[in-house]
Amino acid sequence: MQRLSVIDGGATVIQWPGSTGERVLQSRAGTAERANRFYEQQVLDHLNARMWEFVSRQEMMFVSTADSRGECDSSFRAGPPGFVQVFDRYRLAWPEYRGNGVMASLGNIIENPNVGLLFLDFFRDVVGLHVNGRAEVVEHEAMLDAYPDLPPDPVPGRRPEWWVSVQVEEAYIHCSKHLPRLLKLPRDRAWGTDDVRPRRADFFGVRATRRPSGG
Repeated sequence: MQRLSVIDGGATVIQWPGSTGERVLQSRAGTAERANRFYEQQVLDHLNARMWEFVSRQEMMFVSTADSRGECDSSFRAGPPGFVQVFDRYRLAWPEYRGNGVMASLGNIIENPNVGLLFLDFFRDVVGLHVNGRAEVVEHEAMLDAYPDLPPDPVPGRRPEWWVSVQVEEAYIHCSKHLPRLLKLPRDRAWGTDDVRPRRADFFGVRATRRPSGG
């Protein structure tokens, strides 16, 4: 959990969760007392039992990363319920499969291990969970050595290339106030193809409007 310590004569006088920037804006907006209640009542440095159960049945999450210069990226991950494995209160991981080869999220993690995960349940509880922590990229074989009881991949013949293992530092609710309730519908999926048509890889027409080389 991030904390701001106020030091006086070598002794820590007070310690608050949250970043320096949060505190500056809370002071300007007059929300410090409300923010303190949230920190004290809703922010943990681990997953409690209900958070653990919530993560274990989610089918999607959003991943935020940044490189060593602070340039950010956000991405989406999805899979069957439980595709994010929770090993204990302080450790979770998810598999990474063959994709477009860019590896933007994994590349950022190599430079900067800080990650922010957002799990949103649009279908049952209509609520979300933030999980922030420090991540590392682990090869599949090394993950199996560390956790030999990992369940097999549900898609026949598919196997992860990598895993992202996260040490939990913060976990807190994303309230349901503005979350829509959605309905899941079946759809066809084009697994394991490089054909851009079923993957809709150029949906936004970038190939026709791409920048000149070096631009």
